Amino acid sequence: MPEIVLLNPPVTKPGEPPAGIARLCGALRAHGIGHAAADLNLEGLLFLMENRAGAGGISRDIRHKEDKWTARAKKNFALNLALVRSGRALKNFDSYKKAVLELDRLASRSHDIPGIRLGLADYQDESLSPLKSGDLLRAAREHRMSPFFPHFSQRISDMLASSPSCYAGISVNYLGQALPAFAIAGFIRERFPAAKIILGGGLVTSWLSRPGWTNPFTGLIDHLVAGPGEGALLSLTGKESSGAAYCPDHSYFSPANYLSPGPVLPYSTAGGCWWRKCSFCPEKAEGSRYSPLAHGRALAELKQLVEKEKPSLIHFLDNALSPAFLERIAEGPPGVPWYGFARITEGLADPGFCRALRRSGCAMLKLGIESGDQRVLDGLNKGIELQTARSALRSLRDAGIESYVYLLFGTPPETLEAARNTRDFVLQNAESIGFLNLAIFNLPVYSEDRAGLKRKKFYEGDLSLYSDFEHPSGWGRRAVRQFLDREFKREPAIAAILRRDPPVFTSNHAPFFTSGFLFPGRQC
Repeated sequence: MPEIVLLNPPVTKPGEPPAGIARLCGALRAHGIGHAAADLNLEGLLFLMENRAGAGGISRDIRHKEDKWTARAKKNFALNLALVRSGRALKNFDSYKKAVLELDRLASRSHDIPGIRLGLADYQDESLSPLKSGDLLRAAREHRMSPFFPHFSQRISDMLASSPSCYAGISVNYLGQALPAFAIAGFIRERFPAAKIILGGGLVTSWLSRPGWTNPFTGLIDHLVAGPGEGALLSLTGKESSGAAYCPDHSYFSPANYLSPGPVLPYSTAGGCWWRKCSFCPEKAEGSRYSPLAHGRALAELKQLVEKEKPSLIHFLDNALSPAFLERIAEGPPGVPWYGFARITEGLADPGFCRALRRSGCAMLKLGIESGDQRVLDGLNKGIELQTARSALRSLRDAGIESYVYLLFGTPPETLEAARNTRDFVLQNAESIGFLNLAIFNLPVYSEDRAGLKRKKFYEGDLSLYSDFEHPSGWGRRAVRQFLDREFKREPAIAAILRRDPPVFTSNHAPFFTSGFLFPGRQC
């Protein structure tokens, strides 16, 4: 009988196992604590899509009109699922794109709850906001209204039947998971009143880091956990943590079930960010420490996990892989392709070092360049020189490593002229940029760097993490959107880069469509 049951709620991209829960499972297993885990996100989405496609044999009153797109998505469900889960997806990007969009369409038409919009990567409710604690508590009370209720009620009942008074841990990392997570908590509280509910994950950590935080969930949630949860779980069960990180255990998650062209192994070499100097950085505002694993241990764990799980791709989850770790992995390759975030450094501008990374299996690096204007970068304290960025993009390209570049518009130091400089930077380096992510700046409500900025209401709610502000140069969100739509995206070279981005899964699937994925010894 499990002492602890760990649950990953909908909705987040179902492309790989939940890394945080796998790490928790590793800690519990190391201490001999009985436990079980379930990815209710993957299971719930598949349940709804199978039901809608008719594979489940359950008849439901679907209020959406049966348009041709939905009918085609129903008909092709099994074929699309098999395609996205196999290397065949890499043969033809257009076929892959059609399959993903039809699966997303099927997910969006898979329920009959008015006002709820969901897909493979998002969940929204027109009447409830994940930014309001009152709405989250209402979602708990009205858990039967969740489109995922038919699945999670039965699944959780089966898991807790033999251990009705165990700990039930729910990991909430994204806003799209918040409302379903509270529906799950509400069901557990009603059906298994003796169970003790633990809520943790990245989003919960951000809530608890708010100045003046008071807990609005007393009576529903027994324990709220900030940061890594291993120590908290072990303490609740009377065990003492050594303080060391534990090797992830994916025993409860079958890699073949996830929606990716090959099994993906998520892995973190560190918590926090090694740079931690950027203005408006949430990590800095939340007081998160940088806590890396010893590089030798991380590489040894990786090789052990690769041998056991036979992944097609390693996804490094670090905010930014440290230069020291990049040097170590270049010397000791894990044996399969890999990708993750990295900061622009002089090392990445070195062609020889980039070739060594490529030989180690690096298929793609995600790079937060943010702006193509040096004054803006200096104002954000990014620690990036544009000339170094240009050299790094070129060196990575020449080595066969794709760059997934992240740009951030509307920051306090930016102006329209600076935004146009960013456009020109992209155009000048278009041949070296594989993919682009465009975002509009949100001001963290508790950032120390917000002084001097006049804030305005943005996302209303007592749990909101961001606010709007009056831009010092009048470069507001509306003007930024107009620039992106009317100027930036209309440049043919930029439009071509944006079209390469995999739909829905974006950077999570992008490495599969790079030449670096086919490193020596691999075949598609």
